[in-house]
Amino acid sequence: MSWLQRLREGLTKTRENISKAIPWGGNPEEVLEELEYALIAADVGVEATQEILEEVRASGKRDLREAVKEALVLQLEPDARRAKLRKLGFKPDAKKATVEPAGKVVLMVGVNGVGKTTTIAKLGQYYRSKGKSVMFCAGDTFRAAGGAQLGLWGERLGIPVIQGEEGSDPAALAFDAASARKARGVDLLMVDTAGRLHTKHNLMEELAKVKRSIAKADPGEPGEVWLVLDAVTGQNGLEQAKRFNETAGLTGVIVTKLDGTAKGGVLVPIVRELGVPIKFIGVGEKADDLQPFDAGEFVEALLG
Repeated sequence: MSWLQRLREGLTKTRENISKAIPWGGNPEEVLEELEYALIAADVGVEATQEILEEVRASGKRDLREAVKEALVLQLEPDARRAKLRKLGFKPDAKKATVEPAGKVVLMVGVNGVGKTTTIAKLGQYYRSKGKSVMFCAGDTFRAAGGAQLGLWGERLGIPVIQGEEGSDPAALAFDAASARKARGVDLLMVDTAGRLHTKHNLMEELAKVKRSIAKADPGEPGEVWLVLDAVTGQNGLEQAKRFNETAGLTGVIVTKLDGTAKGGVLVPIVRELGVPIKFIGVGEKADDLQPFDAGEFVEALLG
């Protein structure tokens, strides 16, 4: 099964709530009215939904489905790029490019239970397949099985893992890992962190300390800070993203478990409110079920 087929299958719940509820061949205003309800129900958000409807009306297109696709894709682009694409007369496509991280270190953050460690393993496999050398840092030192889990993935994939004792200082471990990456000339270091509730101030401050430690060991790093977000959390996920962005300065979001939700539209307000791009999306447990995000491809799978 191709990735697009798996994506379509994974988005079935959201697609049924959007596409199947809309009489595409009916009266245009009736179509747009039903579309409004469906998009809001899918967690696209009221403001973004209104913009989508305005753009569809302004397009003057007879093919409403295609007009909606274009308007949705634009909503999935950060503000600056969205404005540029509008000026260029944007046409969506589904050409997916490799996600090239800025810098050499990626700091991975998120709350408990989003599948952060497994996502790191999948990313490691992805970048290895693109010819990059990769290292992991098992920075989840609070959870008994945290370091062991990433260590096991490292063994399976043949990726070296920097680990510490349970309960050790994660900032010191991150410093050691960043120093080791630099000394060995490894292309990419992915730093795991303990899952933490975005409402716990002391834990969020510790995350900032980890980021500062990486910068001390390797100035300019981490080049990326990626939030792993469970799509099932819906609008609560947006609140998580805001808090992590305030503390760590997010540069991207990875959305997992899209196959388990009817509210896959939450990607829109994440991009809209944070101005942070979606880097990868996941629709299953297999390694290749995590793929670089392409807005055109996503919307095509969503609306057909």
